[in-house]
Amino acid sequence: MQRTHRPISARTRILGAILAVACVGLSVVGGVTFLVQRERVLSGIDERLVAQVSMLRTVASGSPQATPPPGSSDEATTATEDIDIDDYTSVADYLHAAVARLVPAQNEGSVAVVNGTPRFQPETLSGFDVSGDTDLIARAVGEAQTAGTAVMGTATTSSGSLRYIAVPVTMTGDTDTGVYIRAVDLDAELGPVTASVITYGIAALVMLLAIGGVGWFVAGRLLSPIRHLRDTADAITLADLGARIPAQGNDDISDLTRTVNSMLDRLEGSVDVQRQLLDDVRHELKTPITIVRGHLELMNTGDPDDVANTRALGIAELDRMTRLVEDIDMLATVEGGEQFTMREVDVAALTRRVGELVAVIPGHAWSTAATADVRVQGEPDRLLQAWLQLADNAAKYTPQGAPVEVGSTATSDEVRLWVRDHGAGIAPAVRHRIFRRFDRAGGKRAVGGSGLGLAIVDAIVKAHGGRCEVTDTPGGGATFIIRVPVRAGAVTLPMPVRAGDVVLQREAAE
Repeated sequence: MQRTHRPISARTRILGAILAVACVGLSVVGGVTFLVQRERVLSGIDERLVAQVSMLRTVASGSPQATPPPGSSDEATTATEDIDIDDYTSVADYLHAAVARLVPAQNEGSVAVVNGTPRFQPETLSGFDVSGDTDLIARAVGEAQTAGTAVMGTATTSSGSLRYIAVPVTMTGDTDTGVYIRAVDLDAELGPVTASVITYGIAALVMLLAIGGVGWFVAGRLLSPIRHLRDTADAITLADLGARIPAQGNDDISDLTRTVNSMLDRLEGSVDVQRQLLDDVRHELKTPITIVRGHLELMNTGDPDDVANTRALGIAELDRMTRLVEDIDMLATVEGGEQFTMREVDVAALTRRVGELVAVIPGHAWSTAATADVRVQGEPDRLLQAWLQLADNAAKYTPQGAPVEVGSTATSDEVRLWVRDHGAGIAPAVRHRIFRRFDRAGGKRAVGGSGLGLAIVDAIVKAHGGRCEVTDTPGGGATFIIRVPVRAGAVTLPMPVRAGDVVLQREAAE
């Protein structure tokens, strides 16, 4: 069985990144500081040793002694009076005097070697003893005698790491060879620097812990809306879309929270519309199915007339169901976010086209009462479809022979496309309902139709940024008006409907 690994949380990743950057920064600062301090100490040691070399050369050559600058680190380790080699008769006597006069400071040691053997060492206890360090002595003597001049070096011996200087000493008339060796304990000199680094390391560790604690808290506060978003998303189901994320603050994450809440509102509204549509469709389809089934059950298969009547009734009901499905598909297309390609529409030409098309609808005297000579931004085929649907709806609810007028008028802000009939009219109390899907004024079904025609008209007009309204016709009847703004937003419709393809939708509104 494959084991599922839990992913690392964003909070942990953020904290890890913060700690990594802080650790690298503290390490770089600490490392640079340590190297600078170490090099400063080593440079000071070398200056002290070089000062000793300079002095011994002066002593060995018989020249006046060089006095170190006041306050220097070598002032306490130099002789207080000149040591003139001419005052001594042998190398041994000279080295003995030099060792006795040049008292080593703390962490320093010196020894005088004659003919390769340690002979003299300081009698004071201020420094440390290097006379027994044979490795250091052998190395320093060999290097000094080979070079013939003072040499400096670093040796790691049983006494630790030592920085040393070796000065060869010779005298005319004396066959002995001598070497003055002075060494500094590097471990002791670098002790304060090492202690500082350890202290810095402890302080850096404490700082990292503090950064970790603060970073964990801050990351948790910043990411809390995202955790709420995750919990809300887990809680949302099709049965319950009401959960929302509490919006707090005024930062980017809070904006994300408000955006997600807005998306959930739109999603809930869309699901509610779909549920309502499915409920309405289920209700509308029950009637033809029940009718067809009932007649099939009662049909006398031995009676040709009964069979023919039942067949005709079944086909009629199936045709009605087909029209219903087509209307539902049309409404879903318009309401489902499918956008229109807006272009300039000649309202006068559109009015004349509508007048030509409605003239063939029988039973009424059709006329064009007004024509607006203006242009508007819109989708002409969809506007034609909506206008013809209103005309067809008026024809069904107007008594035979009654006149029906169509027309268009315009103002500076909008264009009005209207159909005026002289029928029974529509009561003001129910006018807000007639543009709902499957909603019929009075609830009557005396006139056939799917109940979606005016809903399609309303959806098309809203897609143009307009609205539909119903008013009374002077003398009786109803006037349906499409109000379209002169400048509608440009959108895209992948499959525009051609004027020749427009099907007059059936609508029942009383």
